[in-house]
Amino acid sequence: MLVVILAGGRGYRLSEETINVPKPLVNIGERPIIWHIMKYFSHFGFTDFIICGGYKFYLIKEFYVNYWMHDSDIQLNTANNVIRTLKPLQDNWNILMIDTGLGTETGGRLLRLKEHIKDDTFMMTYGDGLADVDLPGLVKFHESHGKLATVTGIKIPGRFGILNTDEDVVKSFSEKTDNVDSWVSGGFFVLSKKVLDYIEHDETVWEKEPLEGLASDNQLMVYKHRGMWKCMDTLRDKNELEEKWENNQAFWKVW
Repeated sequence: MLVVILAGGRGYRLSEETINVPKPLVNIGERPIIWHIMKYFSHFGFTDFIICGGYKFYLIKEFYVNYWMHDSDIQLNTANNVIRTLKPLQDNWNILMIDTGLGTETGGRLLRLKEHIKDDTFMMTYGDGLADVDLPGLVKFHESHGKLATVTGIKIPGRFGILNTDEDVVKSFSEKTDNVDSWVSGGFFVLSKKVLDYIEHDETVWEKEPLEGLASDNQLMVYKHRGMWKCMDTLRDKNELEEKWENNQAFWKVW
């Protein structure tokens, strides 16, 4: 199943790092957070990716174009300019990298992929969030209910979109309130391609009209995740993830 990663935002709240690189390339340990996300998905067999870029996207493209060289032992013959890989890559990824525009909103980025999303069902996540979500369980849940969209719900204080639910049906979606005792959107979506009909243009924010419309039409379900989840919004978040990685407490490291 295809995995779409939204990776085009400017990351203003992490400007200490994003002044130089896009947020998905901010390192946790010695690897960018987007690498950690892709390693997690690929552990469960999801190895086809579309990365939606925008801000400093050329750096993300350069990272993956040179990935085989940075992650392998190589032999270089300077006489004939031949490079030979001694240790093959462990990651069997198929990556489509699409520039979705510098100022495009999250929904608009997804809409720009319409011609590239071939199958009816795909996954979507953000390029700054890590979790120990049961991805096969998430997909199975989505396939069981027959609705157009599934969002992974988590329980943490404020800042994220509130999911007002009745059982597992999302009755309404409210973006970024201060409610501290509700299920909130943690990303990690499974979507029908038909959700693109809820997106109008580049300025459409996925977390507003599309999700609100899907909820209003009873087409949005929540997969309740009671495990670990962390979004890298600020330098403090980045340092917390770094500390977990360095102390062998990285809850997302399943490979």
